[in-house]
Amino acid sequence: MAPPPPRELLAVVEAALLSPAPPSPAQRVELLHALRDAAPAFRALLSYPVRPASLVRELLWGPKASDRTQVEAKEVRLPDMPPITLDDTDVQTALKLSDELNLNEIECVRLLVSANREWVLYGREPLEIYRLAAGLWYMERRDLITSLYILLRSVVLDQGLDADLMYEIQSQMEALFSDGLRQRIITLVKELNREEPSGIGRPSSESYVLDFRGALVERRAIVSRERLSLSHCLALSALIKLMGPREVKDTFSILKDCAAEVNENTSVELQITYGILFSLVVTFVSDALSTSHEKASLPSDSSFRREFHELVTRTCNNTTVEGFVGIVRLAWTVLLMLTQDQNSARDSVINASSGVVADIWSCLDIICRLNAFEFLRERVMQTAAYQNDDDDIVYMYTGYAHKLMMCFLSHPTCRDKIKEIKEKAMNALSPYALPRDHREDLNISGEQTGQPTKQPFVSLLELVGEIYQKEPELVHGNEELWTFVVYAGEDHTNTQTLVAFLGLLSTLASSEVGAAKVYELLQGKVYRSVGWNTLFDCLSIYEEKFKKSLQSATSMLPDFPEGDAQALVAYLAVLQKVVENGNPSERRKWFPDIEPLFKLLSYENVPPYLKGALRNSITAFVKVSPQLKDAVWSYLEQYDLPVVTVSPGQHTATQVYDMRFELNEVEARRESYPSTISFLNLVNALIAEERNISDKGRRFMGIFKFVYEDVFGPFPQRAYGDPREKWELALACLEHFRLVLRMYDIKDDDIYAAFSTSGPSTSNASIEKQLPVLELVKDFMCGKVAFRNIMNIVLVGVDTLINERTTQTYGILLEKTVHLSLEIFILVMERDLVLADVFRPLYQPLDVVLSQNHRQIIALLEFVRYDYLPEIQQCSIKIMGILSSRIVGLVQLLLKDNVSKSVIEDYAACLEYRFDDFQVIENTKDDVGVLILQLLIDNICRPAPNITHLLLRFDVNGPIERTVLKPKSHYSCLKIILDNLEKVTKPDINALLHEFSFQLLYELCLDPLTCGPVMDLLSTTKYQFFSKHVETIAVSPLPKRNINQALRISTLHQRAWLLKMLALALHVSDISSSVYREAVLAILNDTFGHCAENMKNASMFQSPDTPINTSNGPMNRNKVLELLEVVQFRCPDTSMKYPQLLSNLRVESKIEEILRNSATSEFGGVYYFSERGDRLIDLDAFHQKLIQMSQELHTQLSESEKGELKESFHHMLKWAWRYNKNLEEQAAQLHMLTSWSQTVEVAVSRRMSLLEDRSQLLFELLDASLGATSSPDCSVKMAYILTNVALTCMAKLRDERFVCPTGADSDAVTCLDIISAKQLSNAACNSLLFKLIMAITRNESSETLRRRQYALLLSYFQYCGSILDSDVPPSVIRFLLLEEQEGDDDELTLQKVLKEQSELARANFAIIRKDAQAVIDLVTKDAIHGSEAGKAISFYVLDSLISIDHDKYFLNQLQSRGILRSCLSDVSNYFSKDMSFSSEFSQRFCTADAQFSLLLRISHHYGKYGSQILLSMGALQNLSSCNLLGYQKKGSSRLNSNVVKERAVEIDKKRSLTAPVLRIVTSFTSLVDSADFLEVKNKIVREIVDFAKQNQSIFNSILRENISGANAFTLERLYMVVSILSKVWAYEENDECSYVQDLFSMMHSLFSLDFGSLNLIQSPNMIENQKSELVLFGLCFGLISYLYFLATKKNMRFQISVGDNSEHGQQQPTLQMVSDLLNSVTLALERVGEEKYLLLNKVRDLNELSRKEVDEIIKVCMKQDCISPNDNIRKRRYIAMIDLCCMAGNRDQLITLLLQVAECAITILLVHFHDEACAEDLSSFSDELLPILERLENLKEDKVGRNLKLFHRSVSTLKETTVRSMAM
Repeated sequence: MAPPPPRELLAVVEAALLSPAPPSPAQRVELLHALRDAAPAFRALLSYPVRPASLVRELLWGPKASDRTQVEAKEVRLPDMPPITLDDTDVQTALKLSDELNLNEIECVRLLVSANREWVLYGREPLEIYRLAAGLWYMERRDLITSLYILLRSVVLDQGLDADLMYEIQSQMEALFSDGLRQRIITLVKELNREEPSGIGRPSSESYVLDFRGALVERRAIVSRERLSLSHCLALSALIKLMGPREVKDTFSILKDCAAEVNENTSVELQITYGILFSLVVTFVSDALSTSHEKASLPSDSSFRREFHELVTRTCNNTTVEGFVGIVRLAWTVLLMLTQDQNSARDSVINASSGVVADIWSCLDIICRLNAFEFLRERVMQTAAYQNDDDDIVYMYTGYAHKLMMCFLSHPTCRDKIKEIKEKAMNALSPYALPRDHREDLNISGEQTGQPTKQPFVSLLELVGEIYQKEPELVHGNEELWTFVVYAGEDHTNTQTLVAFLGLLSTLASSEVGAAKVYELLQGKVYRSVGWNTLFDCLSIYEEKFKKSLQSATSMLPDFPEGDAQALVAYLAVLQKVVENGNPSERRKWFPDIEPLFKLLSYENVPPYLKGALRNSITAFVKVSPQLKDAVWSYLEQYDLPVVTVSPGQHTATQVYDMRFELNEVEARRESYPSTISFLNLVNALIAEERNISDKGRRFMGIFKFVYEDVFGPFPQRAYGDPREKWELALACLEHFRLVLRMYDIKDDDIYAAFSTSGPSTSNASIEKQLPVLELVKDFMCGKVAFRNIMNIVLVGVDTLINERTTQTYGILLEKTVHLSLEIFILVMERDLVLADVFRPLYQPLDVVLSQNHRQIIALLEFVRYDYLPEIQQCSIKIMGILSSRIVGLVQLLLKDNVSKSVIEDYAACLEYRFDDFQVIENTKDDVGVLILQLLIDNICRPAPNITHLLLRFDVNGPIERTVLKPKSHYSCLKIILDNLEKVTKPDINALLHEFSFQLLYELCLDPLTCGPVMDLLSTTKYQFFSKHVETIAVSPLPKRNINQALRISTLHQRAWLLKMLALALHVSDISSSVYREAVLAILNDTFGHCAENMKNASMFQSPDTPINTSNGPMNRNKVLELLEVVQFRCPDTSMKYPQLLSNLRVESKIEEILRNSATSEFGGVYYFSERGDRLIDLDAFHQKLIQMSQELHTQLSESEKGELKESFHHMLKWAWRYNKNLEEQAAQLHMLTSWSQTVEVAVSRRMSLLEDRSQLLFELLDASLGATSSPDCSVKMAYILTNVALTCMAKLRDERFVCPTGADSDAVTCLDIISAKQLSNAACNSLLFKLIMAITRNESSETLRRRQYALLLSYFQYCGSILDSDVPPSVIRFLLLEEQEGDDDELTLQKVLKEQSELARANFAIIRKDAQAVIDLVTKDAIHGSEAGKAISFYVLDSLISIDHDKYFLNQLQSRGILRSCLSDVSNYFSKDMSFSSEFSQRFCTADAQFSLLLRISHHYGKYGSQILLSMGALQNLSSCNLLGYQKKGSSRLNSNVVKERAVEIDKKRSLTAPVLRIVTSFTSLVDSADFLEVKNKIVREIVDFAKQNQSIFNSILRENISGANAFTLERLYMVVSILSKVWAYEENDECSYVQDLFSMMHSLFSLDFGSLNLIQSPNMIENQKSELVLFGLCFGLISYLYFLATKKNMRFQISVGDNSEHGQQQPTLQMVSDLLNSVTLALERVGEEKYLLLNKVRDLNELSRKEVDEIIKVCMKQDCISPNDNIRKRRYIAMIDLCCMAGNRDQLITLLLQVAECAITILLVHFHDEACAEDLSSFSDELLPILERLENLKEDKVGRNLKLFHRSVSTLKETTVRSMAM
């Protein structure tokens, strides 16, 4: 197998070995395979060996003439790639790479190809291309070295990985070392430093390359980092396989070379040297401690021992080289000693070889003479380079330094030598003879003034202390160490050794175990003169001495001996460490009286460094207990120097020795400030522990003034002997400011109270009335002293900070100072806006102050590049967030100062580093990646150009919306985000980053400015972003809640944002664009399975290098359903069960009150909003509330109850933590489900035409949604969302029934297409209804949810109501089927359809009947007690249930519940109420409309029985009491226009309810038709007549409407009024209402009309014209029916025409009117019959029409909105066919109606002709009538589609009678 590419190898190694979770079996297998495949690359590290024949990819040696010729020929063939053609620039660049990097020419071409794939080289300069390719080469080298380093580290360091896996890795590593890998590493460390192509390059070579982010990096620096990594690998390798003699000598030689060239200011070179040094130390120590006898130790090779011993013992003049050699000499000595012991024991020889012993003693003499201990401590372990090296490497170095020293200290030979040097140290100096510089701090430097070097024993003690200060846990169980400590502490006779010993004890006390051990050692039982008593006695002695001196006549205090002071400082350091690290419960008892520590603080003669040590030790006691803290306060006020503050312009009369004096007169002269630093640290510690903040820091105002004016103000101008003290002083001041800003809030009262003051330095107000926090914020807002000093700290800059951090020991202090400075800026900006509103213009917001100098803003923002301390990056990002929200022109500011490119790259690099990091960050608020992504999200909607546009590389110099994004060409956050989302690596660690990345992209797609560029980018086949993650992220199983709930929550949000993006892409994509069309098709194909254009072009779904899936692959699965399954789970319960004790104490109500308060913790509540916007419990705030409650109950409880209460509150905190997690999971679940619903609804609503098998897909979605809704795991909120999806799908399913069916090969359409199987099967429908009923009757529900479910039920009933268009009558269908088919197939097809429909109705009824009680109970409950909206839809549901009722089952249920009577009563009350001007009226109107619908349904569905039921309940009486005329009441003229408009709307709504009332009354008239003439005097007729009388005005107004200009609503009401009156008014003898005249008047105006000329049937919409015509002739039928009744039942005879004998000018019906009507009907029959015939023929010939002709038909029918330009001819013909069939159906209905009108008219005329009294006057009338009758006789059955035999018989009879009348 070919070696894997370095990047892939590194990814495999990191995934398996650096992940917080153990590697999976698949990762283990992949890792081991990768290791085996990469073995050749490791063996030939950073070089190109000739490939084995089995390898596919050729690894070449360096430059080669034949390859150079091939490149110069401009055509190169790379493995597994087609030939590559090069241009001149490519050739020049490849050859330059070969010459300057010593690379093979073909390999250089490969680098260019890879660089082009990574960054797109088109349009770049040749030099930039060269640098990018060279940078890629060094990146590959780095990845390979890093992989090796991780492998070695995983074996050496115990990371808790599987032992078998580690054994496998170790075996492979040992094999590699046996094959010469370590020798290769040694060679590389040496050769890479040479000025040659394979090293750092020739002087003439290009010195810079471009790294992964496009930044220039010096080639020398890159090679140095490689050498450093290799030196680490070398050191680690010694722990896996010991070096051989040759490797040891070569390593020792390189060590001397590196040591000779090392510079203390170049930390990398020092670290390389340390790596080489410790590789030898590890080798010697490991060999010395090895117990294996299988391999001989190094000294067993006598020739090597002699040679190497000579090398080691040879000294040189270079002190640095000699120092490093001295450390090797020490390790070599230990190896010789332990090896000699092993040989002696093995050979049972008592006396060792004299030669070896002599060698050992000679080495020991040189070691002690040259003091190798001092060099190891001071020049190695204390250097910044050592401290800044890799943590794991430093841990290993320190660990082997510990082993080295333990071997040295425990060996008898060394003990003798130690005894010798101890005695020498004791005798070297007399007691207290050590002069000390006043500036020196023992913790910093141990050197003596006037002494060239320290005594070896002192250095040994300090070295041991240094080792255990770095790794305190190495003290545990280390008996050899404690044995040495006991020995070293005996019989000290001088200060130097005592101080060194106490320094050792202080470091040993750095852990809890060490602190306890040191405390016991100094109790006085082990040492005679060294102990706690000595310390406290000495303090008391000096305090008594100074007190007596003050009481005596002498005015001067005696000097404090320097030796004693140093000893006391060392003692106090031990005390400080013991108290700091001691066991919290035990340390309270150790030092009961701490007062002596305070008594020397006020004396002038006590050295400042001793005061500093005293205060430092006191500070350790502050956190021991609250009682000790209070004691410290009281002692401090009693003994310590006062802090005297003087108002400006005032001077003290006498000089007071206070803190100001000591700082300015004593410490400033010495250029050392230990006393002031310790004082500030002590005060800060005390203030931090304060819990009473009610005074807002007023009592500390004096201390604040001292810090502000005297310490921090002149801090930059002071001189410092030790630079550490400068930053320690700054740190103490900044910590004080941070405490002031963080602990105390600013309220409005405080602001207005301080309004008269002008600032900290000019205030004349009393100090006690000032607030430190206000004064400090005001300083920043006017750019005074604190602001300037802190800004100057920040202006140090990133580069200087990095240099100081890596090269100076005080660099860490400077780093902390910068961090605190940035924190203070953030805290001030959280408060400055409140003050600015009051204090302008003197005080400005901080952003205004910063804007005065752009360099200040840039300095704050550039710290995002500082990656040594993530907290600094966090602060810089937060400051960017604040400034970006305040400074509109921030982007222009960065552009103007030419820093925008660096800012873009810095943020991208920071984000990439976070993506690549394997550390799990518990607190997401401290995650720099999350902060950057939130910054980008927050800035999207801000004015353009904004920070988001800049950091994502939009064109900020032009229109944002026209940007062409090129993330492959430009390094930016967008490139990092897209690359990581493409790979989705480390999902457990980067889950939150992936989540916010998806959210960012969604918000970008949503924003109007960025939508276009981002959608263009993501829609390309290069990314395929919208559909890519459906398979990988969306449908993958959720992590288990009990394993990783945080990951589970985040993955739900990831899927939610992804689905939202899919929905948005489906919604806004313009499919006329090929790119967007392919993206939409890809989304549909990957989510819904199949799309209509699936796989027409494989490239739309596949990238060029991805194989095409077959149609049977996973692409075709409906992943939408899988996504729904993912989100279906029950969230855990968040309810709380109180412990019994809390119930007994009755504190539940208090806790519930705390939790009910929705305020956040900043405003006294216990909640906070997470980065996602979830409102969660702030555990710290909740804990504080519980502590307060506990303190209130403390006095009431026994000790046992106190413990139980503590446990109960702990239980409450655990519940709060679980509550937060469970609430987050619920929100994530709802988020994903909402996004899923959006995706489904958008796809169904907008992109359904692109999908195949749509009805089946909609059924699956419906079935899944309803199934999930009825599941017990589904919450009410989830059920609501799912029901909305089901509603959309059902609506689309109803639409699909009338959409042109797809799949036909021909463009022709047939009538079968109209009735083809486009409806779901009955079984599918039954399944849907069953699940819907289960969902409605679920246990957990709400009225809002049920309203949606009722709407779905109504939609389902509408879907099942008819599969035929209601406007297309069966007769038309039969005719068309007869034309298209042969035989009786048409009838069978239609019968089958109607039969299935009937069966479906019965099945629906049966399903609902099973749960009828529960369903009707729910619906009636909502209908009576629900909201108005709930009532309305509930009545509509009852209406639908009645429509499918059989055997009056549902009717009986409603009657038994009294719902019908309630309904009638509500309707009556609605009309009787006065109109109000509120939304309640509109809601009530909907309810009334639904109630009318139910009443109408009963009368319609049950016919006369239903009408009788309603009448029996007093329906007419209730309707009669309705105030139908309420709309005629006029409002006051004083009402404003808005009220008038509202009232007009309400009036229109009430008028619209007139029609339902009339419909109900019309239905009652059906009972009249069945009654005998003698029975019509009964109650039914009387009630209807009374109703007509009571509503005379409304009836008259309707009857007198102008027909020619009437709309459909008016015609309908007119038709119903005429219908009612025509049925009942004939029985009324008294026409006091003038209805008869109104009817007669209408007859006169209507019967003689030319219907074709009416305005209401002159609309452009032909179908609407036909409907209006149908209504008009229906009106004529009602009127002629009335005349028919008068003529036949009441024997009324009409005049022939209007004559002079009309009574009182009243109009009477005439035969001429009837004749005119018959004439109009005749004309209409001829016309309509012809129209129907033509329409049917046009339907039959539709497939022969052109597209233009079909479009004309669609245009005439006003159905242009039903088609789009992309629709094919078949769909157009289908729509045209439906419209033509509807028109033909309308004509068919009109023919039926016209025939009925004609029959009534003929009957009326026959009655008159048969009446002898009238017949004699009809001769002239007959002349006009005869032509009409003849035309009626000529009507053809094939034209009208009716059997006209009976009709023609009536016409013939009338004709014969007419002829006879004419003859008479």
